[in-house]
Amino acid sequence: MIERDGNQLRVRGALTVANAAALCEAGKREFGDGDLVVDLAAVTDVDSTALSLLFEWRRAAQQHNFHISFRNLPASLQSLAALYGVTELVAVDA
Repeated sequence: MIERDGNQLRVRGALTVANAAALCEAGKREFGDGDLVVDLAAVTDVDSTALSLLFEWRRAAQQHNFHISFRNLPASLQSLAALYGVTELVAVDA
């Protein structure tokens, strides 16, 4: 589930292969004209598909000329990013 609050998107629940495509499109529909912060504090479960989702959102943001940043990555997602050597691509911005 994705909720928008100003320039922030809050993602809740699982972020896995079962729902990543739907979440990706739902998130893109919430993109606006300005920079965006994605808060992942309420994400409960992830798999490697979660990384793909974050990369896709980052690519889409770049195509629309705005900055997207990620906040409160779950430890499991941070571990996956480290395992795949892509930590810098999902670096958390303050």
